[in-house]
Amino acid sequence: MIELDGSQGEGGGQILRTALALSMCTGVPLRIVDIRAKRPKPGLMRQHLTCVLAAQEVCGATVIGAELGSRTLEFRPGQVHAGDYRFAVGTAGSCTLVLQTVLPALMLADAPSRLQLSGGTHNPMAPPFHFLERSFAPLLRRAGVGLDLTLRRHGFFPAGGGELEAIITPAIEGLDPFELLERGAAVEAYAEALAPALPRGVAERELETVAQLTGWAEPQLRLGQARQNEGPANALMLTLVHEQVAEVFIAFGERGVSSEEVAHTAVIEMRAYEASAGAVGPHLADQLALPLALAVAGSGRPAAYTCTELTEHSRTNFAVIERFLDVRFDTRLEVSRAGNAWRVDVLPGGR
Repeated sequence: MIELDGSQGEGGGQILRTALALSMCTGVPLRIVDIRAKRPKPGLMRQHLTCVLAAQEVCGATVIGAELGSRTLEFRPGQVHAGDYRFAVGTAGSCTLVLQTVLPALMLADAPSRLQLSGGTHNPMAPPFHFLERSFAPLLRRAGVGLDLTLRRHGFFPAGGGELEAIITPAIEGLDPFELLERGAAVEAYAEALAPALPRGVAERELETVAQLTGWAEPQLRLGQARQNEGPANALMLTLVHEQVAEVFIAFGERGVSSEEVAHTAVIEMRAYEASAGAVGPHLADQLALPLALAVAGSGRPAAYTCTELTEHSRTNFAVIERFLDVRFDTRLEVSRAGNAWRVDVLPGGR
């Protein structure tokens, strides 16, 4: 059994999700204490409990401590079964994080799976649906995994109520490690403003501000489609597509924050990405670590990518992965005229 301290590093829910995923993939039992110790409300919140219960169902695990508020969990996995699953968070808690938990095991299964997930799809503290669809899923395909995502209904914070479907086609011959060291040439850039059940001027002012800050032309400024009963809510998404990778930057509107401020927030995040030579931003750097580590562990061949920054979130994720898999993460800062970037090498053989 692998024992983890949930207060290590960034001390949040990522430790739990990565550990559950790897316990399912490896068949190694897990015990974790001090779950989410560094969060204002420690222990299992509803979305984290849904992750645990989803993992339990997919692999027939024996679980102790699966209850709201629990700060200790014991998870003994069984055999992973591909299939047709439906999981509901029941609040605005992110259903994309539930997908993140069960995806690694199902992409190593012996048959395709379909997941129907409900809850939050566009939350400030989780990967939004459009990020997974445009940025993450295409990179999984490079590793040999099919991840086809369909958004049935937006689920914004705090109401939730979103729905998405994920079709997972496993890598039958094993995951293929790859290198992603450069973005490649720019292909497309555009902004989308979602503002269901809000005055039309909210989205229009956001797009006008983006145009002023970036010089983007009218075809690049789009009013996104969302049903009125999915609001009131507001999200502004900026998408940069390059030959090798796409990145999505998102800012959420909230009461008391002007449309102009929302636009500035999104553009600042995008500018930070553009100022670096890294192929991926900090969120995608975190998301790539687990599938690439599984590919390296399974094949014995290395993988590598560059990123704009290396967060405490990513470093904590690396440390958890190294506890389960015979891999190691080597990182170094590379300085060049094109901009600085962190290089992450995922290598076979533990430390």
